[in-house]
Amino acid sequence: MKRPHGSPLRGLDQNPSSPAFEGVFGRMFRTLLPAHFSNQALSDLAKAMIAAKEEQPASEDDIDDEENPGIDAGYTYFGQFVDHDLTFDPSSSLQKQNDPNGLIDYRTPRFDLDNLYGRGPDDQPYLYENDGMHFILGPLLEGNPKDPGARGLVRNNSDPKRAIIGDPRNDENVIVSQLQASMLRFHNKVVDILREKHPNVRFQKIQQAVRWHYQWVVLHDFLPVIVGQDMVNSILPHLVSGKSIREDKPKLKFYSFKKEPFIPVEFSVAVYRFGHSMVRPIYRLNVGLDRKTIFAADGNESLNGFREFPQGWAIDWDLFFNPGGAPLTGKTRIQKAYKIDTSLVNPLGDLVIAKELTGITSLAERNLRRGKEFNLPSGQSVARYMGVAVIGDQDLTVGKANKDGMTPDSGQKGNIPLTSISAEFAGNAPLWYYILAEAQQEFKANDTPIKLGEVGGRIVAEVFIGLMLGDPHSFLSQEPDWEPFGEFGGPNFKIKDLLASIKS
Repeated sequence: MKRPHGSPLRGLDQNPSSPAFEGVFGRMFRTLLPAHFSNQALSDLAKAMIAAKEEQPASEDDIDDEENPGIDAGYTYFGQFVDHDLTFDPSSSLQKQNDPNGLIDYRTPRFDLDNLYGRGPDDQPYLYENDGMHFILGPLLEGNPKDPGARGLVRNNSDPKRAIIGDPRNDENVIVSQLQASMLRFHNKVVDILREKHPNVRFQKIQQAVRWHYQWVVLHDFLPVIVGQDMVNSILPHLVSGKSIREDKPKLKFYSFKKEPFIPVEFSVAVYRFGHSMVRPIYRLNVGLDRKTIFAADGNESLNGFREFPQGWAIDWDLFFNPGGAPLTGKTRIQKAYKIDTSLVNPLGDLVIAKELTGITSLAERNLRRGKEFNLPSGQSVARYMGVAVIGDQDLTVGKANKDGMTPDSGQKGNIPLTSISAEFAGNAPLWYYILAEAQQEFKANDTPIKLGEVGGRIVAEVFIGLMLGDPHSFLSQEPDWEPFGEFGGPNFKIKDLLASIKS
């Protein structure tokens, strides 16, 4: 069965609070008491967080005041791709190649692209060409003349046709599906580059190079965009000092582990779900195609996944990651993510597939209820523990980070005070909501770039960097001075460069 977005992961319920416990999932703030809420209060909050349905504008000549000028739309789905990598639960190909007898059901989470590689060419040869090096690519896609080699994913003959990939979740929507296909092509590109230089290069060396380029993008592109470069530098001071990481050591204040890195439930169940607020209601895949709704009943008008996509739906990544010099308006503009705030677009309030499993169609309600089920502390408790100034109730509201929502004298209704939804939220906000509201505090004007705040940003950055430091196979552990290949731009390498490299 396909797993809908946000559904529970195997092993997530195995996260005792004991300080001695370590597994795939654990707790970052083990001593904090859980926050308590009634289901009715959470349901009411969820309803307030789902925005009214938006009509598709007739023109793209106007700037949408819900867009975040600091974050391109593609980072929403790169973040989803990363999440699927960290929480991929079949046995790791990396673990297998280093410990053939160590096959276990759950593994240490790593940035190792097992959502791409699956169990490797020996165990899943149907993912690879006969040489055991290149991935088998899906059919050609049309619609993006800049990239005549654009590909979809290989699919089976079922109805609807399911993708044959390392992690089925990476076919959840059209955008993450084509990002998966692009990563397959990037692997093949690295195969060709390394084989030309070293004809007898082993698959594991190729795999390492691809993983390290991906880790570089996570550390030097995705994290600075989401949490800010200053936050990254505060944890990895050697990036500023120019000294060795062995001399100017990392500074992790809150994320720690004794044996193996783990995914904190505070991160997985609440904090890292900030990306849900970044989802746009509509996207343009390429300039020759009308814009499509992210989730809708009509398959011809929606970006729903787990199916074969029309031939003309090839994504022009220049509309999702700024290559430089793009206009601010019109069909060729860079689509921006929606702002990180306490509002989710209307399609996320009615995810029909989720009702089959949980009875709850609202993504906001599912997130809030899950935080309660996993006994997460309140946002205020976490802020106090971290020594960060707690946001007062008067500044915690529900709605959009734009002038109409944030400015009472705008002539609009404005955002809703959190405590007006329920008195239960006085000084006691759900952690997921609090992380979104913290980011929302950065609002000054409609064109204000918004990233995660001090609490949310540090949790995300420390978990990401901690996972890399705890992985003995990451570039940060094995070769911290390593840089991406010159063919891809060297130290300036970003996700846009990765996507550009596969066109040639």
